[in-house]
Amino acid sequence: MAEAHRILSPAAPEWLNKGDNAWQMTAATLVGLQSMPGLVVLYASIVKKKWAVNSAFMALYAFAAVLICWVVVAFRLAFGKELLPFWGRGGPALDQQFLTGRAAVRESKHYYADGKVETEMNQPLFPMAALVYFQFTFAAITTILLAGSVLGRMNIKAWMAFVPLWLVFCYTVGAYSLWGGGFLFHWGVIDYSGGYVIHLASGISGFTAAYWVGPRLKADRERYVPNNILLMIAGAGLVWMGWSGFNGGAPYAANIVSSVAILNTNISAATSLLVWTSLDVFYFGKPSVIGAVQGMITGLACITPGAGVVQSWAAIVYGVLSGSIPWFSMMILHKKSTLLQKVDDTLAVFYTHAVAGILGGLLTGLFAHPTLCGMILPVKGTKGAFYGGGVLFGKQLVAALFIIGWNFVATTVILLLIRLVIPLRMPEEHLMIGDDAVHGEEAYALWGDGEKYDSTKHGWHHPAHPEEMGQVGHFSGARGVTIEL
Repeated sequence: MAEAHRILSPAAPEWLNKGDNAWQMTAATLVGLQSMPGLVVLYASIVKKKWAVNSAFMALYAFAAVLICWVVVAFRLAFGKELLPFWGRGGPALDQQFLTGRAAVRESKHYYADGKVETEMNQPLFPMAALVYFQFTFAAITTILLAGSVLGRMNIKAWMAFVPLWLVFCYTVGAYSLWGGGFLFHWGVIDYSGGYVIHLASGISGFTAAYWVGPRLKADRERYVPNNILLMIAGAGLVWMGWSGFNGGAPYAANIVSSVAILNTNISAATSLLVWTSLDVFYFGKPSVIGAVQGMITGLACITPGAGVVQSWAAIVYGVLSGSIPWFSMMILHKKSTLLQKVDDTLAVFYTHAVAGILGGLLTGLFAHPTLCGMILPVKGTKGAFYGGGVLFGKQLVAALFIIGWNFVATTVILLLIRLVIPLRMPEEHLMIGDDAVHGEEAYALWGDGEKYDSTKHGWHHPAHPEEMGQVGHFSGARGVTIEL
C-alpha cells in the first residue's frame, strides 16, 4: 500500500518525511509571524505616535526586500558551496530542480583530522524549498531587529539601500560560518539557533548604525513614550509564541531536540521576565510593562544559542542571568558610560540582543550537555565546561569576538558608502513632524490631532446624527457631568 502511494504521488518521494516537512513549514510560519505582524505591531506601538507608520514600514520593507535578495543570491552565500572559510558561493535559489530536491547543508560533512568522515552531510527529510524559506525568516527577523536601533531618525531611503547590502555582506557571513559549514561550524562552536548569527549580529550592527546615523531629536530622546502599550504587548506576545518555531525548527526535524528546545525556550523567557520585573519593583517601586517585555526578549535571545543542547534546569539559570545582567547593563552601566549614552540606540537592541546573545553563547559553553550535543552537533564528544569540556567555552568566546568584529567593520563600511549618495539621517524638519512628512500618512485619524474642534464635523454634533445633538459646545460625560468643550 505504501509502495502504491509513492507511485501515485510523485510529490512525495521516498526520502520525504511528511511529519518533518509539515513541522518545518509550520516553524517557518511561526518565525515569519514574529516579524509579520509581531515586530511590525511591536515597533509601531512602542514608539511615539509620530513615528508609528515609519517604524512599522521599516520592518515591512525589510521583510519583503530580504526575501527577494535571499532567493536571488543570499541563500547560497549562507548555505551553498564554500567560497571562503566564512562565505559560500552566491547564486539563485529559484531553479525548480534545486527546490524540489532533498534539502542539504552542502558543507556540513565533517571530517576527523586524518581525513576520515566523522559526520555525514546534514540532509533533512524535506525539500530544499522548505529549507530556503525557513532560513529566510531568520534572515528577515535579524534585519528587522537591527532596525530597532535606528527608529525615529534614519532616512527611509538610506534604510532601503542598507537592507540588501547588510544581508549580503554581514548576515550571510555569520550564517555560513556557524551554520552553513564554515570554519566555526567545523571547529565545534555551538550556536543552536542564532544567539550569535541573529542576536549578537543585530545588536552590534544596530549599535554601530545608531552611531553613524546619529541621535534622535533631544525632545524625542528625553521623552519617548509608547503610543499604545496594549498593542505593544500583543506584538510582544506574537514574538514570544513564534519563538517555538524559532528554536523548535532549528534541528530540521520534529524530534527530541526540537521538543527540548521549545520547553527550554519558554522556561528561559518566563524566568527572565519575572526576574526583570522583580528588579524593577525592587529598585523603582513599581513593575514596568515595557521592562517586562524587555525581560521576555532577553530571556528568548539568551537561550537561543543553547536551547536544544542544555537541560531544562539550566534554562532557568539562563533566565535568571538574562533577566539581571542585561537589566544591569541597561539601567546602571548605561548611566555611567559616556560612550553608551552618546549612541542613541532607540529600542536598546544592544542590551536586549547583543548582551543577551553573547551571554547565552558563553553559558552554552558551560552547560552544553554531552548527550544532547551528540544528537545534533557535527563534532562528536562536544560538551560544556560544566561536564568537563572547558575548551568549548574558549571557542564560544572566540566566535563571539569574530561576529562582533565582522559586524562592526562591515556595517561601518556599508553605511559610509551609502552616506556618499544618500544622507543617513532625516532632515530636521522631518524629524520634527514625523510620519506625515516622511510618508504623507499618519497612524491615527483623530480630530484632535492638529485640528481645532469643529462642532459641524466632529463628535456627536455632526448634522448626520441630529438625534444625538445636544447644545453645541457641551456633551454629557460620565455620571451626567456636563463637560465644556
